[in-house]
Amino acid sequence: MSLEGRGIVVTRPRELAHGLARLIENAGGRAFIFPAIQIDDLPAPAALRRLETFDLAVFISPTAVAKVMRHHPQWPPRLRAAAVGAGTRRELEARGVAAVMAPDSAADSEALLALPELEHMAGKRVVIFRGEGGRALLGNALSARGAAVEYAECYRRTRPRTDAAPLLAAWSGIHAVTVSSEEGLENLFALLGAPGEARLQAAPMFVGHERVAARARQLGVREAMVAGPGDGEMLERLVAYFRR
Repeated sequence: MSLEGRGIVVTRPRELAHGLARLIENAGGRAFIFPAIQIDDLPAPAALRRLETFDLAVFISPTAVAKVMRHHPQWPPRLRAAAVGAGTRRELEARGVAAVMAPDSAADSEALLALPELEHMAGKRVVIFRGEGGRALLGNALSARGAAVEYAECYRRTRPRTDAAPLLAAWSGIHAVTVSSEEGLENLFALLGAPGEARLQAAPMFVGHERVAARARQLGVREAMVAGPGDGEMLERLVAYFRR
């Protein structure tokens, strides 16, 4: 697997960027870390004081896992955990949470809702750990299936205050851009501004979900390719593209 001579922009939040950056550099490429989202802490959600009262805890992202476990490292053994994707499941398992429910084929609310275990939810109490202002689809669907749903917001996503000039100055050595969310995509265009718009539109862009790809195309990106949400999937897609 070789990315020899390729410069790849990594726009994940700084706390999550280094795994993909290491994979890129181990494959011979150069990673340009330029976070398009900043993760800010929120106070510990009240739901953490009564975890034992829930039947299911759903984690929307690896960041949600990290924020929750910082406040509550001992997971109640009877409380079932669910994750929207494999990356979030791995984060839970690494922290000792067993039998995590998660979809294999995708990493979104729709895929999680398709699991047979979530089909009949009447009388179940569910807490959803997420970032501030996340999608309502999952909670609404579980409520419609009879569950009592509570949201627990444990972090806030904001646009970083980042000087784009060094990245723009290095653009001649950049061959692709990676983006993990719609919000990160919007922030990236805003951060690079008018000087960077045409460069972003011309660069091959590798994203984690079809929703992000669709928005990228609306913004004029000529090549927006779905690689998958995980670092390994992103690396494989990058290598396959440049091998052509």
